[in-house]
Amino acid sequence: MARFYQDIYPSDPLLRSTDVVRPRASELINLEYFEAAPAEMPRERFAQHHILINLLEAPQRVENWRDGEHRDFTYRRNEIVVTPAGVESGWRWHVQSKVIVITIDPAQLERFAERELGLLLTNQQLLDQPQFDDPDLTAAAEMLLAALQTRSTGSEVMYESLARIFAVKLLERYGDEEDAEAQFSKSFTPAHYKRVLDYLADHFGDQIAIADLASVAGLSEAHFSREFRKTIGDPPHQFLMRYRVEQATKMLRDPGATLSGVAHACGFSDQAHLTRLFKRFTGQTPRQYRAEI
Repeated sequence: MARFYQDIYPSDPLLRSTDVVRPRASELINLEYFEAAPAEMPRERFAQHHILINLLEAPQRVENWRDGEHRDFTYRRNEIVVTPAGVESGWRWHVQSKVIVITIDPAQLERFAERELGLLLTNQQLLDQPQFDDPDLTAAAEMLLAALQTRSTGSEVMYESLARIFAVKLLERYGDEEDAEAQFSKSFTPAHYKRVLDYLADHFGDQIAIADLASVAGLSEAHFSREFRKTIGDPPHQFLMRYRVEQATKMLRDPGATLSGVAHACGFSDQAHLTRLFKRFTGQTPRQYRAEI
């Protein structure tokens, strides 16, 4: 079980998260997107969990070997396949694919489940699901892919947060828990998060109250703050500050932009406020960052 799933891809992905976002943003979930010609992958046991999410509109014929069992089946839009680490798996597809492949390191998933969600997972961690219709998880994966494809301002913050949402939903549906009483946040969905992020993208330079974000999400302020922190990992105010700092890093690449102008454009009260938050999140002052680039 020493091999990585990426070791035996028959073709290169069109897009991979490790090529687009910083390691911090992609450390929980690694995403790759393929539109691959008919081919096959040999049977192997892998050190990662891997999740395949089908985006092809037309049904397609796919073969899968799992721990010695051969499945010859029709793979439909929105269907996913969850293969836990250690399960022998091989594939053959007969038409051009359109698929998101997500790989997750079991140690990372265990840390996330325990530290962020208070869950203890069994050694299996994920349930073996050879084929399952899951439009909600597909939508979360497509939002992750869109964050990589746009490469726009805020895409790294968006990818990191969406990765957490994806992990929560994955564990909610397919996690093998030791603690049967554990409860997940089911009320803060990718749709809620996208509405909040779209609002931030348009208004991050304005005065924003937590009540404004809760209203955009359609939740009460207390409920929004609690569910946002549980799902995203940061309280809403800290997330807003981190988002603003990321916008500032992009504006600072313009040599004509003044520090006071960047501070104002990003919603900081003044230049000193920008400097303090910038150093907290990046480890250097705006002047030091600008000197490096």
